[in-house]
Amino acid sequence: MDTTENLQATINQAKSGSQIAFSKLLDTFWNVVYGFQLKRTENENDAEDITIQTFSKAFDKLDTFDTSYEFKTWLIAISKNVHVDLIRKRKRNVLESGGSNEAIKKVLDDAPSVEDRLIIEQNLATLLQHIKNLKPHYQKVINLRYFNELSYAAIAQELNEPINNVKVKLLRAKKLLAESIKK
Repeated sequence: MDTTENLQATINQAKSGSQIAFSKLLDTFWNVVYGFQLKRTENENDAEDITIQTFSKAFDKLDTFDTSYEFKTWLIAISKNVHVDLIRKRKRNVLESGGSNEAIKKVLDDAPSVEDRLIIEQNLATLLQHIKNLKPHYQKVINLRYFNELSYAAIAQELNEPINNVKVKLLRAKKLLAESIKK
């Protein structure tokens, strides 16, 4: 983001439901949150999972963002809490070896984005090769969405993850796939 005004405008657009604005926020702040968590966890998978959950929670609670704080600082605070929750959950799972399922919210799927159109237009064989270059959890979410044609809610149920995690994971997977295709 160029300026504070641009960032605030993007946040306001995201609050209004703009997928482009969500994408901009994700693109702008992904490396900040991921890098912060990579240093904390020293584990790429944990850092990525925490970053996905951070954006999921942030996008879900965007209307509560207080503009007197920096957006980046707010995201880092959320990521710290997600990390602490992950540690607690692991400790609890070790103690009781069980977990609970979160209720899945039904939402309408959005119209195809720029990345969606690029993916659809690609030659299938080439596309499959690009998909194989993604990390397995990104491959899975892309396959469920585009080859099995599942809704976000169905993917969330299949992966036993909150729907916002699925949205963020799919957004990130599409971005990485589009970058791979453009190369």
